[in-house]
Amino acid sequence: MPTRTLRIPTTDGQADAFAAFPDGGGRHPGVLLYSDAFGVRPELENRARELAGHGYYVLVPNLYYRHGPAPVTELPAHIGEEIRPSVIDRLMPFIEALTTERILRDADAYLGFLTTQPEVTAGPVAALGYCMGPALALRTAAAHPDQVAAVAGFHPGFLVTEAPDSPHRLIPAIKAEIHLGLSENDMSAEAVTELNRALDAAGADYTCEVHPGTVHGFTMSDTDAFNPSATQHHWDRLLPLLRRTLGNS
Repeated sequence: MPTRTLRIPTTDGQADAFAAFPDGGGRHPGVLLYSDAFGVRPELENRARELAGHGYYVLVPNLYYRHGPAPVTELPAHIGEEIRPSVIDRLMPFIEALTTERILRDADAYLGFLTTQPEVTAGPVAALGYCMGPALALRTAAAHPDQVAAVAGFHPGFLVTEAPDSPHRLIPAIKAEIHLGLSENDMSAEAVTELNRALDAAGADYTCEVHPGTVHGFTMSDTDAFNPSATQHHWDRLLPLLRRTLGNS
């Protein structure tokens, strides 16, 4: 599986990124993959490779590039529950620095870069995210409704907040088909209700489901949250969504 380490020009510098795409040449639909809070690492690179094996060009930018190349803090090979809080504490300044304005500027750069790669077909792309990534994917789709045909988010956070620009308030601007796969502890019942209400009110083409018996981070095999059956279910939802909206090569 061909892979590349790339640098994406942005208004704030150069974002390092990982890309994977199918063997054999040709052009393939594009997928912008937003990482979880732990960022670009072998787990996310393997996720990109697997998607590339299904016919997609997958771009995984380092969301924290303003603070250095990935990984911006030392990460263990396995992020167990006993060390997870300390890792999150180290990452929190980088997460908090990722303001809405920066997210939108970066989304412009990421999409502009992705859609001009010679291996990427003309036409719409997908925005995919995990953990904090779904919020970024929704913001990207709302800001670029004619470019993003699919949004997928798994074990999401920060989708329903009190902020005037909370991601759930942006749904009316989104034209993409949306799939959200939640763990049992990602969001309160009230927040899930509010999210579904916003999706319904906007007339969105969507599915939103809770994966039973899961906790936040269930697709990440380098954490204690990993749930193999729920991860397979995530693939069973994600791949048909991409085929419906993007096709593949």
